[in-house]
Amino acid sequence: MSRKLFFSVIALIGLFVSQGFAAEYPSKPINLILPHPAGGASDLSARPLTKVASQVMGKPVIIDNRGGGGGTVGPTLAASKSPDGYNLGIMTGACNIAYSMGKLNFHPVEDVTHIMTYSGFLLGVVVRTESPWKTLKEFIDYSKKNPGQVSYGSAGVGTTAHLPMEELAIAAGVKWTHVPYQGDAGVTPALLGGHIDALSSTSAAWGPLVEAGRFRPLATFAPMRSTRFPNVPTLKELGYDVVTPCPLEIFGPKNLPRPIVDKLHAAFKKGLDDPEFLAVLAKLDMPVFYLGPDECEKFAQKDFERIRKIVQQLGLK
Repeated sequence: MSRKLFFSVIALIGLFVSQGFAAEYPSKPINLILPHPAGGASDLSARPLTKVASQVMGKPVIIDNRGGGGGTVGPTLAASKSPDGYNLGIMTGACNIAYSMGKLNFHPVEDVTHIMTYSGFLLGVVVRTESPWKTLKEFIDYSKKNPGQVSYGSAGVGTTAHLPMEELAIAAGVKWTHVPYQGDAGVTPALLGGHIDALSSTSAAWGPLVEAGRFRPLATFAPMRSTRFPNVPTLKELGYDVVTPCPLEIFGPKNLPRPIVDKLHAAFKKGLDDPEFLAVLAKLDMPVFYLGPDECEKFAQKDFERIRKIVQQLGLK
């Protein structure tokens, strides 16, 4: 038997084995490792999705909250599991940032199996209502005239809310002072108390305070305007090529058999039309952002390259 024929036979046997395994899958509960604590936006949005997926799969999909590391502890654990379809994970762009900074021991694009993106966080920059800046232009103009004097807070160095603000600073030619906090629980009170001039975070942190009249949003970093805050422009609209969709992606360990990927994808996609899921997204101002396995991988690679470039520009380590 020639070498070429030998490996063709081996590949064919592998295909039959994986298809046979997939036909019996799942035979037990599926563990979905979520990178944030219970009660947060990612947790609340994932629960109705897993409820539908459980019904479709015929076995429970159980959420396992593993917060920490800026959203990297959970994905690291999920990526280390056996590719049998019983341990999955959810990750955000935080993994791309961490890997680019040398803080992650697996490649968030090449060392996983991409299954589906389903939503994302709305990021934006806000100021106190009594601040002198009514628009992003006024905020940037003042920052140009007073380099380093304007401060903004985020949930930490190298977070998904930190990078777009620094990307904007590069695009606008301004210099402001970044004040990192330990999560949104610290940065929001800091802006309320006047300790910083602005904050960059998700709408889950600043949305209620905007509606209460305490904060004024200047711009969002999303691809399109928010339905919850339709009068707030995007950076793209204002002439800055800074778009951060911050998607939530369901993934499995590397080399997860494609038949299993297809089963999982079909089950989770079914949940995108669920009224309970859509109601939760609307409440949290999180858009549906769907990409299937192949499109998800392409997007992940493109987003990885974008983030790596920014991290290198900022010299983050």
